[in-house]
Amino acid sequence: MIDRVKQKINELLSGGSVKGVVALANANGHVAPCLFQKGDDLQHLSLGDRETSGDARYPLNKVLTTIARQYPDEVFGVLVRGCDERGLHILFRLNQLAADKVVPIGISCPETLALQCECKKPWPDEMTAGEKSQGVAQKRVEAAEGLDLKERFSFWTEQFSKCIKCYGCRDICPMCFCKECSLECEDLVSKGDLPVDIPVFHLTRAMHMADRCIDCGLCEEACPADIPLRLLYKKTSKIMNTEFGFTSGMNKNEISPLSMMGPAPKK
Repeated sequence: MIDRVKQKINELLSGGSVKGVVALANANGHVAPCLFQKGDDLQHLSLGDRETSGDARYPLNKVLTTIARQYPDEVFGVLVRGCDERGLHILFRLNQLAADKVVPIGISCPETLALQCECKKPWPDEMTAGEKSQGVAQKRVEAAEGLDLKERFSFWTEQFSKCIKCYGCRDICPMCFCKECSLECEDLVSKGDLPVDIPVFHLTRAMHMADRCIDCGLCEEACPADIPLRLLYKKTSKIMNTEFGFTSGMNKNEISPLSMMGPAPKK
């Protein structure tokens, strides 16, 4: 698979279709985001999967957004999995990136990663390499829903009490780009107190991400307190799908129901 990706990136760079490609590089035993601008550098390319680099994942769309703001007239390529492509759809819709300035290079997730993430769609629509695998049932959400109300309240109170307010979940999220963050608004969240305001801190972010979360899981991976943040956002996503038939980024032309006034659309 990696050879096909290298070939695609080399074609884009040598043909002058893009200024550079945001992907992962493996150098000196470490995998990290990299802006490839020369085909000769592709010897360091990594797809970030378990077989090649220990499942290293980074918010490449966030890196791309930062670069695009500095060079708004240039076209860039970016390596995307299924969740990353959903993220691009949202970033295009919210005018954070221009669709005609981005060339996605799609790869599918290995089955092991799809199972770990319980991903509904572990592949992008436009794939350069890889094979489509089946979506995975949301067993974590189903298990949580099996608890009665008192058990659920106790579970989440215990989880939120571990939060050290490091903002790691926000900082790594490819869908967080607000210049003013609601989590730093003293009218919502008290300053300097630990544990955080329960449940206001995490429910504020969950509501803010209701029509943005792409289920990449990076927030949970970054959390030093091991709070099951992905479970919280998966539940929020399920509510959005049940009530509005909406899943963040799944349909690139779909408008968020939270951006519209009036009654919910008929099912």
